[in-house]
Amino acid sequence: MLRSKICLCLTGKTIQEDLDLIETYRNYIDIVELRVDYLLPDERLLIRKFPELAGIPCILTIRRKNDGGLFDGTEVSRTTLFARALAYAEKDSRKNFAYIDMESDYNVSSLQDAALAFGTKIIRSYHNMTGMVSNIADMMQKMRTTGFEIPKIACMPQSLSDVTQMFKQAKNITDFEHIIIAMGPLGQATRILANKMNSCITYTSPKQEGSILSEIGQIDPITLNEIYNFRNIDDRTTLYGITGYPLNATASPELHNSGYKKHGMNSLYIPVRAKKIEEALEFAQELGIKGMSVTVPHKEEVLPHLTTVSESVGDIGASNTIIRHGEDWLGYNTDAEGFQRSLLEFLGVKNLRHCKVAIIGAGGAARAIAYVIKKLKGKACIFNRTVSKAKALAQEYGFDYAPLTSESLHKLELYSSLIIQTTSMGLAVGEKEISDSKNDPLYFYNFKGYENVYDIIYHPQVTPILNRAQMAGCKTANGFDMLKYQGYKQFELFTGVKYENIDSE
Repeated sequence: MLRSKICLCLTGKTIQEDLDLIETYRNYIDIVELRVDYLLPDERLLIRKFPELAGIPCILTIRRKNDGGLFDGTEVSRTTLFARALAYAEKDSRKNFAYIDMESDYNVSSLQDAALAFGTKIIRSYHNMTGMVSNIADMMQKMRTTGFEIPKIACMPQSLSDVTQMFKQAKNITDFEHIIIAMGPLGQATRILANKMNSCITYTSPKQEGSILSEIGQIDPITLNEIYNFRNIDDRTTLYGITGYPLNATASPELHNSGYKKHGMNSLYIPVRAKKIEEALEFAQELGIKGMSVTVPHKEEVLPHLTTVSESVGDIGASNTIIRHGEDWLGYNTDAEGFQRSLLEFLGVKNLRHCKVAIIGAGGAARAIAYVIKKLKGKACIFNRTVSKAKALAQEYGFDYAPLTSESLHKLELYSSLIIQTTSMGLAVGEKEISDSKNDPLYFYNFKGYENVYDIIYHPQVTPILNRAQMAGCKTANGFDMLKYQGYKQFELFTGVKYENIDSE
């Protein structure tokens, strides 16, 4: 298997900012890409000396706006910058740019000849910011006009199926160096599994919230190395993953991959963002993924695709863990076990006798929680905006139900000794955000201080509803322990090894 180089994209406004970034990540990268289009105009005049200052192989890139960059000058001015960067080549190649990135429609023979003469490799790139390329191999052959270029195709998938097709095409392209990237969150797997796409380079960016490069799916080098163990991925690596949508915030890869590393397993767990569960299963089949965690909104959608299910899946009506055996998928539910363990630890009890519980929401997670409450001998009321869903779930377990509105305040107070929030409201918002109908399902309820409040969300650690509850003096918990304990069980189902053997070491 080809060993892909890890490239850090440098998007500082000054040369010094970029050099500082190199020092931050030097131990985690192989090469850097100097994005000249991000530099201030005066700083662009200093790029010739950059490779020597950087002390690491460098790619020279001046990306136009229509290709996803920031350069808005003329092609003449861009050509001048390229020429300035290549001029006066040193005998010591380490002082020259190792690569130059020129778009497939940008053909300046003098630059091309100079690059080849100086030993600078040409990356011939094509960026489609809105769609896909139907035949990648044919297009790459056309891009190799001299036979020496490294063709690079970066596309914006509209679905996970688009990404699956890119992997299918990539596995047959082995005759020459190339780079294939699916941009955006849907395409993140192409960056983590660049080796499996035979890509000679995978691109990373500094960890920075809201950056343009992170928005197109680039991962920071530390995460790529420490969480995804990038340098050790090979043909024998067993793949697992987590599927859901939008899957913006999940700690599962870190939990599972830490387990594999500590147990000495050649395994990898990756995010598989899929709008439809069918796309996730297709992707898993193509890449040989052996098992997946299943999260919202697919916990119930996956059921028709399962050949065999565990007793808990049958009782709950939702699966959060699937394992592939040949062409068949087997379904399990570890949410219930994880929640039960974390809940009893939170409350310091052995059961819920004489406890009245308010379950907020009626989705896949609520089903697992209702199952546990019933198992622990508790009584509950299901509160949900869509009353019919609340009624259907409540009737399965002999619980009460009510609409999730201020009209249900009296009933909510009757079941308020333990309040369990199971919806996605509050996910990935700032803990200091004002509580309202968009991020707090109980925005209309004033906590008294005696309530135990459990929110299954763990990112952020304190959601708006938990923040209000804490301010009122309530005992609170988020969903991290539930995630941890259900993940431990998933790990055991995937590998046959108990995760917690790690903790006892």
